[in-house]
Amino acid sequence: MKAVVYHGVGDIRLEDVEDPRIETPTDAVIRLTASAICGTDLHMIRGTLSGMRAGTVLGHEGVGVVEALGSEVRNLAVGDRVLVPSTIACGSCSYCRAGYYAQCDNANPHGKAAGTAFFGGPESTGPFHGLQAEKARIPFAHVGLVKLPNDVSDDEAILISDIFPTGYFGADLAEVGPGDTVAVFGCGPVGQFAITGAKLKGAGRILAVDQLSDRLEMARHQGAEVIDFGKEDPVERILHLTNGIGVDRAIDAVGVDAVGPGVGNHGKANPAETAAVEEARSLADRSDGDWEPGSAPGQVLTWAVEALAKAGTLGVIGVYPPSAGYFPIGLAMNKNLTIKLGNCNHRKYLPELIELVRNGRVRPTEILTKREPLTNVIEAYKAFDERQPGWVKVALKPSLAD
Repeated sequence: MKAVVYHGVGDIRLEDVEDPRIETPTDAVIRLTASAICGTDLHMIRGTLSGMRAGTVLGHEGVGVVEALGSEVRNLAVGDRVLVPSTIACGSCSYCRAGYYAQCDNANPHGKAAGTAFFGGPESTGPFHGLQAEKARIPFAHVGLVKLPNDVSDDEAILISDIFPTGYFGADLAEVGPGDTVAVFGCGPVGQFAITGAKLKGAGRILAVDQLSDRLEMARHQGAEVIDFGKEDPVERILHLTNGIGVDRAIDAVGVDAVGPGVGNHGKANPAETAAVEEARSLADRSDGDWEPGSAPGQVLTWAVEALAKAGTLGVIGVYPPSAGYFPIGLAMNKNLTIKLGNCNHRKYLPELIELVRNGRVRPTEILTKREPLTNVIEAYKAFDERQPGWVKVALKPSLAD
C-alpha cells in the first residue's frame, strides 16, 4: 500500500509499505477514506519534536472503513464506517475510565509513565504507524474506533479526529463559561476550533491573535475580534479592548513554535532566555507559520499571562517538547492564575462533537480549505509548511478511497 513515511528531518516520502495486519485480539485494520496534515506533523518533520524512528508512517487523523477485526472487538463489524481518535487508549484503566484517555496506562508500550500514545509519533509515543496511508492498524479498536452516522461526511469527520476536539479541549481547560472574555493565541486550525469551543461554552467576547490575514479573516467570520500581532502589540491591544482589566480566559493554540518578535517590549527576549532561543532556532529553520523566529520559545505563554485578568485561567493545548523550560511563573503566581494544559483526551469528546456536527450546530468544513489526493501529499506538505494563502487545513484522500 501507499503511505507517507518519515526518513529523517526534512525527509518524507510517499512509498510502498507492507499492508497492516491484526496483531492482537483487540486490533482492527481499516481502509482509510480520509486523512489530514496537521501542524504536529510539521514538528516531527522539522525535528522540533525529536525521537522519530525512520520508517514510521506519519499522520494521526483518520476516517475509514473496517476491513478486519480481532476476536475481542465486539462492538464493530466489517464494513462499518469509523472515525479514529488521534490518541490511543485502552478504555479499561483508571485513567481512561475517568476520561483521561491521553494518560492511558496501557496504550504506550514503554510503560505507564511513558506519556501519551498517538499515531505517527516519535519513538517515545509507541511508536505506532500513522494514518496518512491507504490502510492502518488500530489498537484497542473497541475504544479506538467510533462508528459514524451516514449523515456525517468524511470531510466533516476528519476534522473531528483531532483538531475539533483539541480546540474544544482548550476551551474546556481554560474553563470558558457564559459571558467570559477569551483570548485565543493562534488562529490556525486548532485555534479556529478553540474559538468554536469558546462560542459553544457561551463566551461573551473572543479576541483572536495571529498575523496571517487568511486566518484572521476566518476568525473574524466566526465572530472573533481580531488582533494582528505583526502590526500592534497584542497585550496592549487586549488591555485596551478590555478597559485595562484583561481577559478572563486565554488559550495557547500555538505551542513551541511561538517564537515571534511581537511589537514593543513584549516580544523581546531577556538574557536569561538566550540559550532557549538558540535551542529553538537550532530545532527549526522557521516557526510553525503563525509566528516568525526572533524571540523566546515562551512568547505566547508570556503574552497570555500578561493579557489575563487577575484570577483568570490559561489553557495550553499548543505542543511543547519535554525540553521546553520557559514560563513566566512569577507573574502568573502574583495574578493568582490557574494554569491547565495537556494532550487532548480525544475519545472523551468524540460522541458529543459528532452529534454537534450531525445536528448542524457546528459546520467544521468551514475550516477545511484544501482537499488533496494522497498522491499529491509531498506538494501539499510543502504548501502547508510554507503557510501559503488558503492552506489552513488540508484533507488527504487516499487512492483507495471510494
